Parts: sequence; C-alpha cells; structure tokens
Amino acid sequence: MLLLFIMIDREALIKRHCPVLTEIDTHSPLTVGNGELAFTADVTGFQTLYDEYEIFPLCTMSQWGWHTSPAALEYSLDDVVMTRYSHKGKEFNYASLPQPGNENIYHLLRHNPHRLNLARISLLWEGNKIKSTDLFSIYQMLDLYSGIISSEFTLFNNIIQIQTCCAKNSNVLGFSITAPARCTCRLSVCISFPYGSYLKNASDWESPSLHTTDISSLNNGDYMINRCLDNDKYNVLICGVEYLKNIGEHMFEFTGNSFTVSFSENTPEKHSFEQVEIDSIKSWYYFWNKGGAVDFSAAKDPRAHELERRVILSQYLTAVQCSGSLPPQETGLSCNSWYGKFHLEMHIIHAGWFPLWGHSDFLSKSLPWYKSVLCKAKENAKRNNFPGVRWPKMAGPEGYDSPSWIATLLIWQQPHILYMLELIRCSLPENKQKAFIDEYSEVVSETAKFMHSFMQKNKHTGFYQLTPPLIPAQEEHAPDDVTDPVFELSYWRFGLEIAEKWESAADSSGAKPAQCYESNNTKLNNLPVIDGLYPAHGNCPDTFGAFNKDHPSMLYAYGFIPNDEVDTSVMSATVDKVLECWDMNSLWGWDFALIAMTLTRLGRPEAAIDVLLMDTSKNKYTKSGNNFQQGRDDLPLYLPGNGSLLLALAMMLEGYGETSGTVGFPNNGMWDGIITEGISPLPY
Repeated sequence: MLLLFIMIDREALIKRHCPVLTEIDTHSPLTVGNGELAFTADVTGFQTLYDEYEIFPLCTMSQWGWHTSPAALEYSLDDVVMTRYSHKGKEFNYASLPQPGNENIYHLLRHNPHRLNLARISLLWEGNKIKSTDLFSIYQMLDLYSGIISSEFTLFNNIIQIQTCCAKNSNVLGFSITAPARCTCRLSVCISFPYGSYLKNASDWESPSLHTTDISSLNNGDYMINRCLDNDKYNVLICGVEYLKNIGEHMFEFTGNSFTVSFSENTPEKHSFEQVEIDSIKSWYYFWNKGGAVDFSAAKDPRAHELERRVILSQYLTAVQCSGSLPPQETGLSCNSWYGKFHLEMHIIHAGWFPLWGHSDFLSKSLPWYKSVLCKAKENAKRNNFPGVRWPKMAGPEGYDSPSWIATLLIWQQPHILYMLELIRCSLPENKQKAFIDEYSEVVSETAKFMHSFMQKNKHTGFYQLTPPLIPAQEEHAPDDVTDPVFELSYWRFGLEIAEKWESAADSSGAKPAQCYESNNTKLNNLPVIDGLYPAHGNCPDTFGAFNKDHPSMLYAYGFIPNDEVDTSVMSATVDKVLECWDMNSLWGWDFALIAMTLTRLGRPEAAIDVLLMDTSKNKYTKSGNNFQQGRDDLPLYLPGNGSLLLALAMMLEGYGETSGTVGFPNNGMWDGIITEGISPLPY
C-alpha cells in the first residue's frame, strides 16, 4: 500500500471531528478535563439539566476526590470471612463470596472508598431550575483543538452563550457567560454539593446532615468553600463573581460574566477565566501537534471517516480521563463504575496506546502508584503464602484488593505493569532507558517473583502450569475448573521474558533487584488444543458451546502479545470459530480491537477491519466519541473501548516487531492514501 509522505494538517484533521449537538442528547454530554479533574456538561455548558441525565450523570470528578463511609473505616480485609479453595492439597483463601453473617463487612469494603462528585454547577433563571423544555435553538460544539466547549441556546427569548474549559496544569474550571443586559438580574449560577455515594452518580442528595459546607468571603469577588464529609475534606475557590449567597443546604447562588471554580484537597489555586482559557488552548495545541496522527481522508472505504472520527475523539477522551496520577476507572472521571474504583486489568487497555502515539508521559504519570502500594500488594500475595507482589484487580487509591466474586481470583492484570513499563522503555531515548529500568527494578522483580511462585509444577510432565483456583479474562468460568487458560499462560511467558530482560539490564547497570527469582519461563506448559482449536482453558472442551460469550480471550494469546508458541493455523481456525458461533453482543468494547490485533498478526487485514468496525451493541460510539455499552445502563461510557482502538491501530498502521507498514489494512485499493505521523509500531 502506498503511503504519502506529506505533513498532516493537524488542525484541519482535528476540527473536522469536533462534536456538535443541536439538541439534547443524554447519551453524549461533553467533557472538559486534564487527567486529574473532569467536568461533564449538558447543552448549556453547565450541569443545568442534571435531573434529566439519568443514564449519563453530570459529575465533577477528580483523581483525589474520594469518600469513605465511617462504618467502613472500622474494618479491613482481615475482618472478611474468606472463601476457602483447595487444589492438590493446597489451601487458598480469597475474599470472593460474602459469607453468612459477614455480608455487611464484605459489602462495606466493596463499596468503599468511592469516588466523589465534587459539585454540581448549574444555571438558574430567576432563582429557579431550568428545564429542557425551556431551551430552544441549541448549538453546542466541543472544539477539540482548544479543549473549549461553546454552547448557545435561546432561553425565554434570550440568546445565551457559554464557554466552558479546564486548565491543563491545575484543577480549575473556567466559565464565561454572554447574555443580553436585560438578563443580568435574572440569570445566575448555582453551585451545590452532595454527600458521597458509591452509586453511578457519585452523589447522595438526601443526607444533608452528614456533611458540612462552610463559606468565607475573600477579596474582590472571591469566595472559599470548605467541604467536610466525615474524614474526607476538600476546598473550592470561586473567583470573579459579583456576589454569592446561601439558597439552601449546601447550595449557593452567584452571578458573574466570567469566573473560575478551583478544587483542591489543600489550598486551591486562583486563576482568571482568561488564564484558564489560554492554558487550555496552549496545552491542547501541544497535545495534538506533539503526538502521533493518522489521516484517513484519502481512503475510499466508506467506513474510513467514521474510523478517523473514533480515533480523534478517543485520543481526546482518554487524554482527559485516563492520563492522571491513578490508574483510570472504566468510566474515567465522568461517573462511578464499580463504586469509582479502578480495574487494573484494564489499565493497559485504557492507556497502553500513549507511548506508541508519542505521549509516554501520559502513561508514566500513573505508574508511580504501583510503587506506592508495593507493601499492600505484598500483603495481598502473602495472604496465600506467595512471595512477591500480587496486584489487585479492583482497588481504590490505597491499593487494597476489594472483595469480589471475580476480582480477587483474576490474574491477567499481573503482567500488565511489565508490559506497560516495557512500552515506555522502548519509547525512550537509549541514554534514558537504564535510569528508567533502575527506577522500576523492584516493581519488576517483585511482580515476576509472584508470577513464578504462582505456577505449579506438574509432577508427570515436569512443566509448570497455571492451576485452580483462578478466573481467566473470560469471567464465565468457575475458579475450581480453570487450568492453563490459553491467554494467561501465554501472557505469563511473555511477562517473564520482559522481567528477565529487565533484570539483566539492572544487573549490568549495578542496580541489582532486591531479590532475583528463578526463571521457569522455558518450562511453561504447552498451550492446550482441543479438537484443533484453542479452548478458553485446558479443562474447557465446550468453549464454543456453553461458553461462547464474554471475552474470547484465547484469541489474545496471539495479537495483543507476540507468541512463538502459537500454531497460527490453529489460531486462525479458532478465530473463524469465534466469528461463526460467538455471541457478538456479549463482547465488550475492547474485544473488537484485540481480535483485530490477532487477525493482523495472522495476515488477515480485511477481517481485522471488519471486526474493528463491527456493528454490535457494545461497539457503538456516540456523538461525543464515547464507547457506549448499549444494554448496560451502568456503563454510559466505556473508555477501554477507546483506548484499545488506539492500541490496535498503532499495530495495524505501523506494524509490530520486525513487521512494518500498514499491515492491518487490506491492499485492495480501498485504504490507499493513509497518512501517518509520529506513531510507533508495537515493539513485539
């Protein structure tokens, strides 16, 4: 396929995909943010229609804004009655199933801590709520190139214009209101504060007595608000308003043509609207012009424009929601999913694309968290007498594993940190790689130490296996049944290869890890094959009958990762079987991208494109670009879908390992003229 080596007009590329709303769309509110703070707005540019957005809540969320119910502070995992499992004479204990009499503690720890909706900021008309039926002539656009939402609408025969933005380098929102002079005394802003909740909207508006909101006037129209929810506190600074008055419990009204709202655990920073606006414009200009880009406009395939739209919007959304100091939750900083906790098995799916598209720093910001919770992860491993660190699946900022009938038994999150570190290492200049390896040598060695110890030696074959109790990425299997899941067994081998490479590099630089581990990488069991196909795991002959739903994770043993152990003819037949019999509506948003990666390695690019853009219920992308999981009201957006798309496209556009070029696109004349800049191939 011919690639045109000309410069992409980045601004034109980005701006042709700016979301535009001309009516209320409760599935597509627009979000501004910086990875640490995000504000999701309705068509007014505020959260005016909060009560009408039930599917996709309008929240203001941060990486540091968490709440813990007082009752949960009295307990830890030591107070949970564990579920006991046994395998070949060994006993294992996991906080997997709530036990009679212990259910309250189980659910308290599962629900806490939870992310907090910091505030609702909305418009009022004559001191009253505004309803959707009051709005006419709606026109709203998110300028992706500047990160600014411009909203225009008619309210009681008055044309109102709003600008909404977020600073890049501080947790500050900026708002500008332009309205006729006759509206001055009638249009105002309300900021209100909820109590914490583990529910999707992260808000409890029915418990005003459980939290406090204290306000003090500063100088020149600035007001400080101090919030206290049990043991959790934060502060809000409002700057540039004409007056502020209390209009109810935890509710305040003010007016101002341009103002800012700053949030902080400590002392909020003061900024003007103009400063926030300029910061947003500069930072997004830098983002779009520094990183990788792809232009599909010359392609003849009718799906090319939609693919390009998804690429641009996925870059924006994951930069806003998945590039902060903590691993992202599956709904980012938009609303709560699984109580606002993040799922480590999704970390690389959200954010693995960053180093490949020239944004290694966006992934790097969350990796120090792994070092900060090493002690907790060691305790997690020690609970079942394993050395090293066992990374939790579902956790809050403190790193404790949450009780769960699935999460505590999942293992495919374990090698992720190794793969993410390796992706960043490969993106660094050679003279910076050793320092990076030294910085994370303990994380790598302790991760590998657990992986080594988790394998069990088969006395008859001499090979090492992954044995019960465990749950694979396809979460349909009973933990007592699973032996040698194809993906996890392959990922274990690949992860240990990375760890060995890092240990050798650390040794040569004089930064020997805390404790070496004995490698059994070359002795891992062969991948199971049943009837000429790769099954979900070695004890699952009915993979394509009773278990033909959820993630077809056996396919990811060759695609997401390289794998010399895979028989490509068997893998190709397995893909065909999945495409023939799988319940495609049960796939999740990220499955389509990973299947496309497998088809790309198999040399089947036409099928890869077909799967990547398959029209199914969970491969939908709204006007705002969010991957909506249709049929799941708990997931109005699903950012692993956005992140995985970009991860797959790096491979499909630039290749992998020694294979280069647009290997994921068919050479049929329909995709000629693709232009790429600044995208790196998958290194393996």
